[in-house]
Amino acid sequence: MMQTEAIAQRLIDELQRHPRVVVAFSGGVDSAVVAAAAQRALGDKALAVMALSPSVPQRQSELAAQVAAEIGINLQTISTHETERPDYQRNDGQRCFYCKQTLYQTLATIADEHRDSVICSGTNADDLGDHRPGIQAGRDAAVQTPLADLGITKTMVRQLAKHWELSVWDLPAGPCLASRIAYGEPVTVDKLQRIDRAENWLRDEGFAELRVRLHPGQLARIEVPAARIAELVQPEFRQRMSRHFRSLGFQFITVDIEGLRSGNLNQLVSIGN
Repeated sequence: MMQTEAIAQRLIDELQRHPRVVVAFSGGVDSAVVAAAAQRALGDKALAVMALSPSVPQRQSELAAQVAAEIGINLQTISTHETERPDYQRNDGQRCFYCKQTLYQTLATIADEHRDSVICSGTNADDLGDHRPGIQAGRDAAVQTPLADLGITKTMVRQLAKHWELSVWDLPAGPCLASRIAYGEPVTVDKLQRIDRAENWLRDEGFAELRVRLHPGQLARIEVPAARIAELVQPEFRQRMSRHFRSLGFQFITVDIEGLRSGNLNQLVSIGN
């Protein structure tokens, strides 16, 4: 407990170095911890800004509003239009760069309205080791990364969230819907909505952790924890799931026998390029 309190104070102290802070806020545990620290450090001089976009699951937007109220931080919503950018729609290995570039450009206009504000993201120390083009977009925009700068890992983030009694302390990772679309398969609003509806259906059926990944040929590849794969292929459930997914526009429905694993589409990217 003492170690967690010390880390929490270091994070608060780090944010107190800035006169004002604009937090890129999704409602996930990382940005929630940064927002909670900013609120403690700066009070009304901290602002959480949540992007509204077809690439953000509807449930995530609703959750973010609840978490901001829980923290007590001022919340502002903005509409981003990354789905209209050809570079984003192309969906190569740099899609996340164009998404974050659009986000940070929009946040910069808000920061400019609040004199001496800096933009902070929820990037943590573990994020630095994966294929994350969005981190480069943040660097280009001079976005501050207090969690990563202090060496705070995902495990430590969850400890801080639990320490501050945030309801999302054990929330599974929830990357944007575009991350479900295989690289090279163009991103469209229709595909994003189809994925969102498919994942919501599975959540309503009791699967809290899952991904529905879309591949060429209107193929849906479903990932759930390995221990729950057998439930997906039970005859009655499998038939209901197939009917529903086909009603959404998927032509082929598969279950990944390796189970849920975050970021596995990065296996298709040559990180050295």
